[in-house]
Amino acid sequence: MKYITNIIRLLFLALFIFLMANGKVVLWLALFGVSLIIALIFGRVYCGYACPMNTLMIPIEWLSKKLKIQTAVAPKWLKNGYFTWITLVISVAVMLLSKRLLHIDLPILPFWLVVSVLVTLRYKPEVFHNLICPFGALQRTFSRFARMSEKVDISACVGCRLCERVCPSGAIAVSEPDKKAIVNVSLCHQCTNCRQTCPKEAIRYTGVKKG
Repeated sequence: MKYITNIIRLLFLALFIFLMANGKVVLWLALFGVSLIIALIFGRVYCGYACPMNTLMIPIEWLSKKLKIQTAVAPKWLKNGYFTWITLVISVAVMLLSKRLLHIDLPILPFWLVVSVLVTLRYKPEVFHNLICPFGALQRTFSRFARMSEKVDISACVGCRLCERVCPSGAIAVSEPDKKAIVNVSLCHQCTNCRQTCPKEAIRYTGVKKG
């Protein structure tokens, strides 16, 4: 499963580079738009498989750990969660105004690609995913209503926290009272890292009960 996931990510990264090189930014934005609709049913699969930022952040996080420059402490000014919406509004405004007034397409997507890499050199991936990424703000909102997601079988969970350690978005956490893992659907990238790591096979992709 891990190798298939990596192949899918690399193919989407190649598609992203091809479209950017040929000035087809609108096509990638259209793909992102479709992914929001998909998120209503299947969750944030775009973030887990298609997002070029996430694909590059995976090896960058590995490098950061090897160099021992990663910190687990996120900047305090980011923790209120509003910054992702600010970056979204600014990004959309810059794209629209540059096109209308300057008649050029500013490279907003490659810009955020660079930012994601630089941030991940210092902080855990969840800092960029949850507190900075403008695209993540929309994905998080739409995926709140997902009908499918990774879910923990409470009866099988032993609270080992291995799933916590491998989650790139901080979407899964073991609650203190009962030592059972819980998945936050709006943050989950559906990347299967937790499922692959779980020693009890307590995590599976299944329907999410609403209400």
